[in-house]
Amino acid sequence: MSSGGAIVRSVATGQASAREVLEAAIARVEATDGRVNAFTAKTLVRARAEAAAVDAQRARGEVLPPLAGLPYAVKNLFDIEGITTLAGSRINRELPPAQADAVLVQRLKEAGAVLLGALNMDEYAYGFTTENTHYGPTRNPHDLTRMAGGSSGGSGAAIAAGQVPLTLGSDTNGSIRVPASLCGVWGLKPTFGRLSRRGSYPFVHSIDHVGPLADSVENLALAYDAMQGPDPQDPGCHALHVQPAASGLAHGLRGLRIGVLGGYFHDNATPAARAVAALAARTLGATGEVLWPDAGLGRAAAFIITASEGGSLHLDDLRQRVEDFEPLSVDRFISGALQPADWYLKAQRFRRIYRDRVNALFGHWDVLIAPATPVASPRIGTEWLEIGGARHPSRAAMGLLTQPVSFAGCPVVAAPMWPEGTGGMPIGVQIIAAPWREDLALRAAQVLQQAGVAQLKPVNF
Repeated sequence: MSSGGAIVRSVATGQASAREVLEAAIARVEATDGRVNAFTAKTLVRARAEAAAVDAQRARGEVLPPLAGLPYAVKNLFDIEGITTLAGSRINRELPPAQADAVLVQRLKEAGAVLLGALNMDEYAYGFTTENTHYGPTRNPHDLTRMAGGSSGGSGAAIAAGQVPLTLGSDTNGSIRVPASLCGVWGLKPTFGRLSRRGSYPFVHSIDHVGPLADSVENLALAYDAMQGPDPQDPGCHALHVQPAASGLAHGLRGLRIGVLGGYFHDNATPAARAVAALAARTLGATGEVLWPDAGLGRAAAFIITASEGGSLHLDDLRQRVEDFEPLSVDRFISGALQPADWYLKAQRFRRIYRDRVNALFGHWDVLIAPATPVASPRIGTEWLEIGGARHPSRAAMGLLTQPVSFAGCPVVAAPMWPEGTGGMPIGVQIIAAPWREDLALRAAQVLQQAGVAQLKPVNF
């Protein structure tokens, strides 16, 4: 499939119709998804109607919206009208179909994008691998024996497989950035509260973020711009103003102070992950090493809050039908439900102090660089990883480098890079900016893309 930017331009100029673009995407999904397992539902009747509406607009000579004709799909925790919102679970199959689209799906439709369906994920978003027992594992298109990452694994794999150029995911502790890193695609975790979460199935209300994954920085920025805007009906959406990002990509690094994270982010990464961060830092002209305050404590507090809120949300089902939960994560939900309230309250109090310490960094730096995952994609079923001389449980360790960042709420672009020594598998870098400055992270990402240092590589199967 052509890149997202090329698709939008070809539809706008009449070189291709939205229907032609859509049918090519459907053919790619049909040819590849039996091996990748990214989709859990397809909305082809709806997609053809949306593509026809775009073509009708153009035939009438109307100005097309910014994403006209762009195929996309969403993690199956976003409401799609007429489809049951699974959130990766067996239990949710019993829910009635959604009565309306999630807000971000509505906004992408208004921008002219064409929805192909819903994508696989870890159950209730509690995982980093999308080894879903109920719906099967999503496989990494670059090596079908390896993990796609999670919990937005279907969202990363669908782009890497060339099925669609844009997807939506969610990120509580790394669930956009981990699959972006392992699948070699672009991802954006916006500032906490930037995009409306209304119509998305919750995991951890006080940490959940939602955002796009894409095949290019341009596509990522266009989608982000289309989804921005306040939502008075979502009390967790704190963005009162739209801050366009796509128009600022041409500004490059002008005036940006760039550093590379050391300490925790060096010690908990393999040599290949360190190498991609070092290459990104050199390309962007980083001028110093930066220590992120209390990164390990931030990760620990994020774990406590995640387990407590996740366990509380599903407490009734844990009591009455525990056998219907994902075997790979049910123990964490149970342990979270049993945690003392004092732990949770202390973690939330620490979070306020932690955010202040992290935000103070941005008085001296505009952009910070770190690896997105400590390793390239492990094989499906891997239980343990060796990182920095220590043995870590694989499914939790994939978030070692992402959890401290999302706990502070900072915006991050995950950029796909391709180090040596990984068997041709990618590892992403995190481009981190101050809260509400997604535009700066996207500008730095654009420089990496233009330099050819970060890029999406096609797969052939």
